[in-house]
Amino acid sequence: MSGGVDSSTAAFILKSAGHEVVGLSMQMYDNLANADTAYGGCCTIDDLADARRVAWKLDIPHFTLNLEQNFHEKVITPFVQSYLSGLTPSPCVLCNTHVKFDLFHEKARAIGAEKIATGHYARITRDAAGRFELRKALHLAKDQSYFLFELTQEQLGGALFPLGEMTKPEVRDVAEEAGLVVARKKESYEICFVPQKESYAAIVEREAAVAPGDGAGEIVGVGGNVIGTHDGYYHFTIGQRRGLDIGGTAERMYVVDVNPFTKRVVVGEASDLERDELIAERVHWIGEPPSGPIEIQARVRSRSADVAATVTPMVDGRARVQFAQKLRAVAPGQAVVFYDDDLCLGGGWILRG
Repeated sequence: MSGGVDSSTAAFILKSAGHEVVGLSMQMYDNLANADTAYGGCCTIDDLADARRVAWKLDIPHFTLNLEQNFHEKVITPFVQSYLSGLTPSPCVLCNTHVKFDLFHEKARAIGAEKIATGHYARITRDAAGRFELRKALHLAKDQSYFLFELTQEQLGGALFPLGEMTKPEVRDVAEEAGLVVARKKESYEICFVPQKESYAAIVEREAAVAPGDGAGEIVGVGGNVIGTHDGYYHFTIGQRRGLDIGGTAERMYVVDVNPFTKRVVVGEASDLERDELIAERVHWIGEPPSGPIEIQARVRSRSADVAATVTPMVDGRARVQFAQKLRAVAPGQAVVFYDDDLCLGGGWILRG
């Protein structure tokens, strides 16, 4: 229970269906370290208080688990290292894989829970052989299957997604009818551990003890010509346009590459961002892995559209993904997720080209 309307409504639905429900919340970072700053997402002090209020309303036990150390190790540290390596991190996938459906699941089993339920917008089904399948939510605008592509058969078998066939307005209406105080609570789309008054770069500098200016370097064009300077290469990600203080160019310029070794940020036109293939590593298949190339739909960012592609398995858990059309801003460090219509097949992590 994060203190938001989704997990609160999921708890209400399960309690109403006659299940014995226990509310568990996760404290995943030090809320008091920057007490004068509002955080950008879930699991703040106020959110945990909302979760307790909902649990009291539903008359269910509620406990808060301190997962700060694990969250820091599995999510924040890789987030920082990604920026320092010139990559674009995807902390929400890491949180789901390593915290919510790993350590958190273990804690839930330890208190005797048979299943864990969350407020994710996704669905779990089974195929003819009895294997668990991950499918998109019926409300596609809220679908969160992209963030869950690394879940295993065991994890899917122990999970419930009560909101998978509901729309967001329906969820809010159910919460309001149930008298839950979070029914109209505002949604957040920011990364939870990044305070609203800070930038991602500030998190990197604080966590890695990087002094401002240590990452300074040149901004260059795709041909290598120097056209400006920057205060830190970790301020930039592939496809970024804002923050490029270069002026004097006829076309809009975008970040095409970030080189952590030379500290150079390479910029170019929109066409310079286009790619029609990528290599993914640490590829995970939810069902049976394919023995050869397969036709799928692929998504390279959580909010981007699915596009037709061919995935060819390679050695060492890698795969080549070839797109039927050129895509812009394919960012190394992000996840590429594979689909067959609404069925999530799995995915992998985009390597630097």
